[in-house]
Amino acid sequence: MIEDDLILENELATKVIGIAIDVHSQLGPGLLENAYKQVLAYKLQKAGIFVEVEKKMPLLIDGISIEVGYSIDILVERKLVLELKSVEILNDVHFA
Repeated sequence: MIEDDLILENELATKVIGIAIDVHSQLGPGLLENAYKQVLAYKLQKAGIFVEVEKKMPLLIDGISIEVGYSIDILVERKLVLELKSVEILNDVHFA
């Protein structure tokens, strides 16, 4: 069962990567992150994939949920977190 879930998640990730490459190929470099995010979300939805854009995620600390926490750029099928970056060079701060 777990192995089947991993296979499905890998297939989903492969499909998302392909769509993301297609978006970047069509739009090219140099746009703001929000442009890529909105177009990618549109293309994923068009492919029949469930997405949530700017999905709010609470921070949990000391057993308390703080609702003004993290915002996921795109959450795919409630399984895959996409954090988009539109920068010239990736720095250490971009990896979390």
